[in-house]
Parts: sequence; structure tokens; C-alpha cells
Amino acid sequence: MGRETMRDVRENEKKYIINFNNTLVGTSPNGTPPHYGGGLGRGSILNMEEVKKYLEDAEEKMEFAAMHLEEALSRIRAGRANVHILDEVRVDSYGSMVPLSNVASLNTPDARSITIKPWEKSMLKVIEKAIIDSSVGIMPENNGELIRLGIPALTEERRKDLTKQCSKEAETAKVSVRNARRDAIEKLKKSIKTGTPEDMEKDYEDKVQKAHDKYIKKIDGMLEVKNKEIMTV
Repeated sequence: MGRETMRDVRENEKKYIINFNNTLVGTSPNGTPPHYGGGLGRGSILNMEEVKKYLEDAEEKMEFAAMHLEEALSRIRAGRANVHILDEVRVDSYGSMVPLSNVASLNTPDARSITIKPWEKSMLKVIEKAIIDSSVGIMPENNGELIRLGIPALTEERRKDLTKQCSKEAETAKVSVRNARRDAIEKLKKSIKTGTPEDMEKDYEDKVQKAHDKYIKKIDGMLEVKNKEIMTV
């Protein structure tokens, strides 16, 4: 075999080895297709990235659902001071509506109060009005230097109402996770018609299911922590 032929062989080896999901799949130097279970043709090699993307898209949607839940739960008042209850408050600063944290420092000096100290004193009245007009539900105290919010203690009935609200938010997140699983599996099943081997499709169905289970467990954990925070007197 000549030197040129050996170079061709090495190039073929590099060309047909594909790193996919940490698994090496390749062909022999003579171009024989690689195998995935019962066999993988060239069209199926192209499907590998496609089915991988179905899994990645599903995981991305599941992660977004968990992140959205985390934000929603952080805004639910649990009897202890938490600056996140002010996340949705917007104030007018030089003609633009901006988050409160853009114009003031927010602190929790103790478990029952939040202080808001604006960078500019002229913003005190603006911030005070924005809080009153918001859904925070706490009357601000303006002493001319900073604004204080006193966090009232929660009644037992109110605590139970808040846990129901948290459960509703968690269920919404779970629905999003389930929908992501359903959409991914439907696409995987349809990909069989375009050449994806059934054992590959089944493998990725299992991966989607494991991702689903992981995020459902994560959501349950987040809900448990928040409910414990709410019910702790």
C-alpha cells in the first residue's frame, strides 16, 4: 500500500468517526456504515443530532419551568422579610420605568422589616407611591431618609392560603415539564419514519423520561422548602 493510500485511510477514519453524546460511532476505513443496535445507515447518522436536539430542547423547557417557579415562589410572602416581594415594583426614573433595585438599596435589617434607601432623596416619594400602587399589600413608612416596610405576622388561615398558592404554582411548573416530555417523545416517534432506528428512539425516550423525573423531583423539593418556610411561625 502506497504512502498516499495510507493517508486516505487515515482521513477516512477521521471523517467517519462522530462523537455523539459521549459515544464514539464510526465506520471502517472502507466506508462501511456504523451500527447502533441492529444497524445504522447514513441517513440515521444525520438523525442522531436531530434526536439529540429533541432531548436538549425538552431539558431546556424543563429548566425554564423550574426557574420560573423559583421566581414565583420567591415573590410569595412567607412571614419573614424578603426583598424579592418587591421584584415586580417599577418606578419612574428619568422617564423610564425601572426595577426598584436600580434606584435604591434594599435590605432586611431583621426578620420583620425591609428598608429601601434610594440613591437620590428625590426618589423617596416616587418609590413610596410605587409600592402603594403595587400588589405588595404593605403600607410603606417614609421617614425622610429611607422607606421601611413592616412585615406583618401571618395568621394560620393566611399561611394555609399561601401554601395553596404555592402548590398551584408548582403544578403549573409540572404541567410545563410534562408538556416538554410529551412534545419530545412525539417528535422522537415521528423520527422513526425518517430513518431513526427504533432502539435509538427508545434510548432517547428513556433519557427524556429521566429528565422529566429529575425536574418533577426538583419542583417537589422547591415546594416543600417554601411550604416549610411559610408554616414556620
